[in-house]
Amino acid sequence: MIFEVLRQKAKELKKQTLTVYFASRDPKLSMHIKIIAILVVAYALSPIDLIPDFIPIFGLLDDIIIVPLGLALIIHLTPPEIIEAAQIKALQSTERPTSYMAALIFIFIWLIILLLSGQWFYHEFIT
Repeated sequence: MIFEVLRQKAKELKKQTLTVYFASRDPKLSMHIKIIAILVVAYALSPIDLIPDFIPIFGLLDDIIIVPLGLALIIHLTPPEIIEAAQIKALQSTERPTSYMAALIFIFIWLIILLLSGQWFYHEFIT
């Protein structure tokens, strides 16, 4: 019973994430809202979290609090006609298969960031 509720909530969160993604691509949306929307969507879809999920209780806080609040903020700031058009696109895209290429690109980008951070840390503090 509880797993079904969680599954439904996750599905709704994914739909909202896609809605914000499509809204951020609308040319009528102001630039500051676009930037916030892109950051929220990138964080929501990224396989790497601010707080890793394996940390008890705190690991899920970003998924439970940060992402929904960011999505709600963008939906609130975006004009209703843009949100409606984005919701239609989001519903159409959920019928498509999952993109594993996008996941690989996210992992690749995070690995590059991690590598560059490690090199900077090594040169700054070790040598």
